[in-house]
Amino acid sequence: MDDRIVAVYGASSSVPGDGVYEVGVELGRRLAQAGFGVVNGGYSGLMEAVSAGAAGAGGRAIGVTAPSLFPGRPGGNSHLTEEIPAESLIDRIKIMSELSFAYIVLPGSIGTLTELALAWNDAFLAARRGLPPDPVIAFRQAWGRIVEMLTADLRTAPGLITMVDTAREAVDAVIEVGRAGPR
Repeated sequence: MDDRIVAVYGASSSVPGDGVYEVGVELGRRLAQAGFGVVNGGYSGLMEAVSAGAAGAGGRAIGVTAPSLFPGRPGGNSHLTEEIPAESLIDRIKIMSELSFAYIVLPGSIGTLTELALAWNDAFLAARRGLPPDPVIAFRQAWGRIVEMLTADLRTAPGLITMVDTAREAVDAVIEVGRAGPR
């Protein structure tokens, strides 16, 4: 784990001009300006947007790609400062988790939901063992209803996911965790 790397998950289908892509660029830029690097899946959409924002601000942008799962993709996006190939989807998520100390979850689809659920589960298990959980920060518009419903239905501890509405709020939440020191 690196206490200066943040895993950022989000849709691969986002494109420049859709509004969400620009939030991803802003998020990457703000994280880099605050001294954090980013790690993501390394391909297109919000992964590219966050990488572009981070690298454009002089920060580190690590992409964990999965060439065997996506043979049609020629490699990571052009904004990555480092690419790490993974053998499988599970290995990809594991590497991102091992590299980071916090998670930010942008809007996405089933893959992003899977990443959110795994980060949430890790936080839940840490809390049950009496350890400080790695922070999980999610964009309310995309994930608020789902998290609220699952927290109630699954009877998980509330408060394991911090909901935000903007890139600035997400970075502020990461900075607060950074002040508390490595987890």
